[in-house]
Amino acid sequence: GDRMIISGIAVAQRLSGVTYKLLAFERLLADYPVWQSKVVLLQRCLIPGARRVDEADTLREVRSLVVRIRNEFGPEVIDYEEQVGSVLPIDQRLAIWTSSRVMMHTPIREGLNLCPLEYVFARKEPADPGVVIASEFSAVSSILNGALRVNPYDIQMCVTSIDSALSMSQSERDARQGRDIDFVSTCPSGLWTRNVLRDLNDATLSKSTSSRMDVVGDSSPDSILAREAELGLERLDLLALEHAYKTSKTKRVIIIDFNGTLVVKEPAGKYLKREILGSSGFKPSHVTTLALARLCSDPLNTVYVVSGDSQQNLERAVGNVPGLGLAASNGTCFADPCRGQERLWQYLDFGVDWNAVKKVAMPIISKFTARTNGSFVKLSHSSIGWSYYSCDPEWGSLQASHLVTELGEALHSYDVRFVALKGIVEVVPRKGHKGHIVKKILEDARARSRHVDFVMCMGDDIADEKMFTSVINFSAGSEGENSYAFNVAVGKKPTNASFYVDDASDVGDILVALSGDMGLLNRQTSSDGSVASEDFFA
Repeated sequence: GDRMIISGIAVAQRLSGVTYKLLAFERLLADYPVWQSKVVLLQRCLIPGARRVDEADTLREVRSLVVRIRNEFGPEVIDYEEQVGSVLPIDQRLAIWTSSRVMMHTPIREGLNLCPLEYVFARKEPADPGVVIASEFSAVSSILNGALRVNPYDIQMCVTSIDSALSMSQSERDARQGRDIDFVSTCPSGLWTRNVLRDLNDATLSKSTSSRMDVVGDSSPDSILAREAELGLERLDLLALEHAYKTSKTKRVIIIDFNGTLVVKEPAGKYLKREILGSSGFKPSHVTTLALARLCSDPLNTVYVVSGDSQQNLERAVGNVPGLGLAASNGTCFADPCRGQERLWQYLDFGVDWNAVKKVAMPIISKFTARTNGSFVKLSHSSIGWSYYSCDPEWGSLQASHLVTELGEALHSYDVRFVALKGIVEVVPRKGHKGHIVKKILEDARARSRHVDFVMCMGDDIADEKMFTSVINFSAGSEGENSYAFNVAVGKKPTNASFYVDDASDVGDILVALSGDMGLLNRQTSSDGSVASEDFFA
């Protein structure tokens, strides 16, 4: 009568994780004796008969554990029943939900199960809010922001979460319910069904439209030119590049994209959630860093790394290279090369009133952050970002598409655009792109030296095409016969670049070769690869 109830309803199959739940409950009673007289596990196992062998094996394990727990701690600590069928009647489910302090859902692999959502809804005001413990392998853990997430295989983690849920204060339970109740209340299964049918209809229409266009596009002038450009793209000749570098004696400018060029592009894993954004956890190899430093030490060279990542992440990755210029957020903020002093960052806003933009955008973004577990807001001087990199990939992508639609309607009168790359949606100036900062770097170099006779620009994705265009335009207006311009794409693809290399490791080889340091060349080809950057900077 006075015991708190931990409830669960699951199909009697191995993927439902009922055995792991029972093992965690058994450990809880053993490690926390105080709960032996205060809690009861109410577990209902459904037997649909769809996978008889699996169900028989699972039931044998579950029954054995139930008997073991009852023998050890008494029959009153577990209320266990089995029911034939795939669904428990709604009246029984509601009775369980309304009487339970904690709902524990521990599948080791599962799609969307509505029981945790039912539980949250059943415990809304005026009822006392409960706590959901959800497996990180269930889809619902990506939806319920107020749930405690556990790994069912980690029994100790589950025990700690059960203890936290049972002893959780009223205010925290209210706060956790507040994160989910609005979403659960306004998104019934009927609405989800209609949205799925709508998306299927839209996808069918777009597919039929695109298939008709593809027939025309395959032989259209643009398609033919794109294929011809890709076929005509030459692999970069390193010897020719080195010759051009060594024969240029006035001013050289080297511009390198960061993620995907200087470092290997980090994929947004379909099943692996990450706690880092884009390239924030990556740095160039030690040898590449040393080569960059060597190139920056040459007074004829102006070297910049241009990135779409934040100022903080870029500084963390390559900010220790003396004499290296940095441009972050696609060039909207930049720091000119400096030595022995703190970097002085400058910002471009392209005439956008960011206070007004944030006033409109932040309520919308905050709403999507609240409903998308693992997402967060990134604010910079001239952009607003919403990262879903740590979210369930499918759910995060779906929410991102809805966010772009809603922001597009709200911000249509502002001079901004939306960029969706690498698990993030960003609001950026409509006129802001990497081409502007590259144009500025080249013009400043020419103003200081009157002539730039060597330019190398390297990038890997569509955002870098503007850099290549700026280099082409600059070269077309340059005077002098002995001028070289190398636009290098990472990966062979339709591009404005003239040359390509296969991947980011080739970029490191190029920088090492241009640095002319035979010691670095030997280190680059050695197998240990454990060179400390302090060797050079000391």
